[in-house]
Amino acid sequence: MEHNFQPQAITDGNGKIRFVSSRTGSASLDNYPDFTQAAGIATRQVVHIKVQLSGQNYNSRPESYFGAPQQSAPVMASGSGVILSQDGYIVTNNHVVEDASDIQVVLTDKRTFQAKLIGRDPNTDLALIKIDATGLSPVKLGNSDEVQIGQWVLAIGYPLSLNTTVTAGIVSAKERSIGLIGSKEQENNQEGASSAASSAVEAYIQTDAAINPGNSGGALVNTNGELIGINAAIASQTGGYQGYGFAIPVNLTRKIVDDLRKFGTVKRGLLGVSFPTPATEDEVLRQRGISPESVKGVYITGVQDGSAAAAAGLKEGDVIQSIDSVKVNSSVELSERIAMHHPGDQIKLSYLREGKGVNTIATLKGQAAENLNASTGPSINEIYNKLGAKFAPLGPQIKQRYQVNSGMVVTAIARGGFFEQIGIQPGSIIVSINGTEVNNPIELNKAFMTATQGTIRIACITPDGSKIIFNLSLGA
Repeated sequence: MEHNFQPQAITDGNGKIRFVSSRTGSASLDNYPDFTQAAGIATRQVVHIKVQLSGQNYNSRPESYFGAPQQSAPVMASGSGVILSQDGYIVTNNHVVEDASDIQVVLTDKRTFQAKLIGRDPNTDLALIKIDATGLSPVKLGNSDEVQIGQWVLAIGYPLSLNTTVTAGIVSAKERSIGLIGSKEQENNQEGASSAASSAVEAYIQTDAAINPGNSGGALVNTNGELIGINAAIASQTGGYQGYGFAIPVNLTRKIVDDLRKFGTVKRGLLGVSFPTPATEDEVLRQRGISPESVKGVYITGVQDGSAAAAAGLKEGDVIQSIDSVKVNSSVELSERIAMHHPGDQIKLSYLREGKGVNTIATLKGQAAENLNASTGPSINEIYNKLGAKFAPLGPQIKQRYQVNSGMVVTAIARGGFFEQIGIQPGSIIVSINGTEVNNPIELNKAFMTATQGTIRIACITPDGSKIIFNLSLGA
């Protein structure tokens, strides 16, 4: 909307000439939203989180989270958090507090508290901490299902270790999956840490509100000051703001933090179906002779034996169209809807089979039940066939060229496999699987098999030196 301001000369009652500005055009300042009330409310509810990390743990963090630099000595890192209760419960990102040896929280009035880790969930990148305080101002939770593309939002946090900062923008997209979260298996679970669940859940709200390093765990609020998301990531070539920010929807956040508060871990219901990732869905459908635009819902490529989906009668080739009467148009929406439920919850599924609508009730199972049937999941050979690639250990010259200490090189790509579909070329280097470094076939097999119930997250360096991270979904 363009506004033109032109100076005009007028004569006052004393005959003196003065200049005033007159606006041309039909627009009025009343058309602009007033963010002062929302900012005034929400800034009191966002805190600064400071953590101490060992050099080793700090280096293991993916650079895609706000472009964190590599360091070797013990360092202080920082992020943001949102107050959930008067007695000191605070939500933040898992990657803010993961591997932290010390967590401190600084309130807007400069009071500093030692924080305790209550629990964390790597599969949604959320964590819950608590400080020993009373009389705090908790945020009011909104409804992320009601968020509309184009609506105004505010991003609030502590970017670049500055004081509370508020930026404005709009919702650019919903249900975004950017392949950032992976299922990092925890070999030594510490007290208060949740174990990695079955699969990553990414259903981000995308915004162009300026987000920078340090905004992790901060608030995305609407113009009423209500929390609609937890700021989590940016897409950037520089590590700084380039117009693409991502926030975890508050409806999913509510379920995760409630579980962490009650159990210290996340109780996630599992349906037990496989489907293509958003990046490969169209290609997978075309390979099966299906026009992507004809699929109105989520196409199921597999059903795990003994799963909730199998008990409900779902089969490969079915198209799930709604859960509890809420339409699902993508695998991202399906994963988010399932992730909001607990084991034992019953959900109503509507799906298409050979063009005919079918309704059924599925009783979701838990992670423990699914693990009992792990032998029915994909075998290592099936995973390799799905990837469509062969691998070999790195030689010292390649390690030196790409400045890496670990990895497996892709030696061959099979037609129709996942790697071919997303454009991975021979000569690419697989650095890690689900956050675990791989150096030989044994480590590679082990890393793949630990994720046979969920998502395989692959960190890769392409032959031209570009660093990419992508997910291969094995189910939900």
